[in-house]
Amino acid sequence: MGRAWSDLGGANGYRSNQTLIPTSQRLSSGSGGRALDPRAAQSIDCENVIPHPAPNDSLVIQLSTADAPDNRLLGGVISIGNFDGVHRGHARLIGRLCELGERFGGPVVAVTFDPPPGAILRPRGVPPRLTTLARREELLKACGVSGVVVIKTSQELLNQSPEVFFRWLVVGQLQARGIVEGPNFFFGRNRQGNPHLLQRLSAAAGIECEIVEPTTVDGLMASSTRIREWLIAGDVAAAAAALTAPYRIRGRVVAGAKRGRELGFPTANLAEIETLLPAAGVYAGVAHVDGRRHRAAIHLGPNPTFDDREAKLEVHLLDYSADLYGRTLDLDFITRVRDVRRFESAAELTAQLAEDLEAVRAATAA
Repeated sequence: MGRAWSDLGGANGYRSNQTLIPTSQRLSSGSGGRALDPRAAQSIDCENVIPHPAPNDSLVIQLSTADAPDNRLLGGVISIGNFDGVHRGHARLIGRLCELGERFGGPVVAVTFDPPPGAILRPRGVPPRLTTLARREELLKACGVSGVVVIKTSQELLNQSPEVFFRWLVVGQLQARGIVEGPNFFFGRNRQGNPHLLQRLSAAAGIECEIVEPTTVDGLMASSTRIREWLIAGDVAAAAAALTAPYRIRGRVVAGAKRGRELGFPTANLAEIETLLPAAGVYAGVAHVDGRRHRAAIHLGPNPTFDDREAKLEVHLLDYSADLYGRTLDLDFITRVRDVRRFESAAELTAQLAEDLEAVRAATAA
């Protein structure tokens, strides 16, 4: 009869249950227009620009290869990259970009890609994302950028030489006066462009270029790859230390087995998760509902007590009783509490759940 967190299945207030394997985000990668001829960089059609108002007077726009950005983003300083996760290395880079922007008196612009180039170049080998596009934009704006330019990635775009790409985007589209990148910045066809080429192209165009040294966390360089490794190992605390905010996933609460009611621990099961999931385990976290934060006990993994091998993500919100079914939930991972395990009796399970909740309260006290 024993049931672990993974066995509670959404019940009572927040029903749920479903496979948690991240779904692939289906995003249009259409090129939207003519080839990237560097001679035409200053005359690309502006009609397809799609402005999206964003909080704090910042701006997010979609930019295809045939589009031109909003005038508010022209003539400033830029940084180009995937920015997946928006870690401390990204924050340091954006911080330097903001300083450069103050000197020039222009907008501070982050340029990213949708989908990431790897999804087109290596569709079977692209790693799971750490952030959705919306979350990435939110975190970049929190770092201080004036706006985010989202380039609709296409094979046509990726086929351009570094020189063509630089002249089209940096010189023609954004009319940048300054650019800041990290030491691992590569651009153009087959990643032929590197920081040295970027500096030469920038100097020739009269654009100030700065390469920022990498940021280290406990002696290791902060990188999206390393953060994925920590998450896959279940070390969400290490990942959070390298990120600018705790690692967050977003999912929809779905109907479940409703097993938690009898034990007094209702759980919400999350599905339709598009980003990387940490290793199986019990975690302390924070759930965001209607702009309010709620302490959360998270069980991630299979249901060993019932010999159920299907991995699920179930969350119990402490001191919360409203119905969450069908809602979208943002969930921050704070620290790992314990491994997934099998219980032999309801009494053993109940005692462990009580310990888990105390551990969650202590971990989320701040």
